[in-house]
Amino acid sequence: MPSNLFLPVFCLLILLIFPFRSVQAGNVTDAAGRQIYVPDRPQRVISLAPSITEIVYSLNRGNLLVGATQYSNHPEEAEKLPRVGSYVRPDIEKIVALKPDLCLAIKDGNPVHVVKKLESLSIPVYVIDPRNLNGIMDAVRRFGKLLAAPAESENLIQSMKSRMDKVTALVARAGCRPRVFFQIDAAPIISAGDNTFINELITTAGGTNLAAGPQAYPHYNWEEILKLQPEIAIVASMAGGHSPKELVAGWRRWPQIPAVRNGRIHVVDANLIDRPTPRLVDGLELFAKIIHPELFGVIRGD
Repeated sequence: MPSNLFLPVFCLLILLIFPFRSVQAGNVTDAAGRQIYVPDRPQRVISLAPSITEIVYSLNRGNLLVGATQYSNHPEEAEKLPRVGSYVRPDIEKIVALKPDLCLAIKDGNPVHVVKKLESLSIPVYVIDPRNLNGIMDAVRRFGKLLAAPAESENLIQSMKSRMDKVTALVARAGCRPRVFFQIDAAPIISAGDNTFINELITTAGGTNLAAGPQAYPHYNWEEILKLQPEIAIVASMAGGHSPKELVAGWRRWPQIPAVRNGRIHVVDANLIDRPTPRLVDGLELFAKIIHPELFGVIRGD
């Protein structure tokens, strides 16, 4: 072999024998502060929460998923995945049967005893803990590293940041912060206080959350809502199992409320706002249009 060809051929052989690995196997620290061993380029991954399933697909790594929990329904392809119970009651036997080399869990929801049991069976479990929009971006970056999708994760994060910045800049031009009441459920009426995604969406979108306070999900009756006098009512779709038409009709019984009187009752898709995924930015943009339609040229009304 000519000497000038030896080095390129040698390097090619090395790459074939020891392929490049963007994510090395070894100990990593998850969002719960736990040291765990993860394999290099996992090939059989199980998601233990619908939000995790969605994030994995958003990174174009859905092909790695071999199982997911109940209600993992976005995107549509996720509905075809084998089910391993619910995120609050994962089925350990079904998980083990799928022979995963990595499970992805969420701190606020997946039981600790399930995580410990899986690890005792030599199945690594990586935990994320997204509690706000920044936390979602952190989860996206972590999964990007774990699943060999660093470029995809950074592109997604930059897109999220850009869209969030646009909303922030736009609502800074608003001359007021309307009083907003968000309804999660209908019977009883449940709203969202501090340290919730809903509170972050309302305030970032230029509104005042009337349920703000230390209780994450306070309960209300109509007498209390009448006293609050919300200027805008945002209702999660299918709250309490009711149709959007029924939910709006429930509010229209109270014309004393400014939001009712001025036609500012809005039913929104719960899937945009009830999971810690990049789609929360869609929810943020929607909230901004609802709260400050004058900034978007949107006609008011439900």
